[in-house]
Amino acid sequence: MQTPTTAQIRTAIEVLRKFGEQINHNAANLAVQLPDTHGNHCAAQTEVLKIEQVSRIHTVAVQREAGATKLLQQRR
Repeated sequence: MQTPTTAQIRTAIEVLRKFGEQINHNAANLAVQLPDTHGNHCAAQTEVLKIEQVSRIHTVAVQREAGATKLLQQRR
């Protein structure tokens, strides 16, 4: 398997960040669209799920950044 280029790693990290932003946006829209009777409960559940997903994405992005740094150091 070929080692990814720095540009490919940076692109992957940017995609992960954009995905996190999209999750935040979708969660906010869902909370606004829900009726009041279910809105508070569902909004709370959505917020928890959003936080979990964004945390996972952030963890992977940090791991990719660390890998990119290590790869750059090895290439020097």
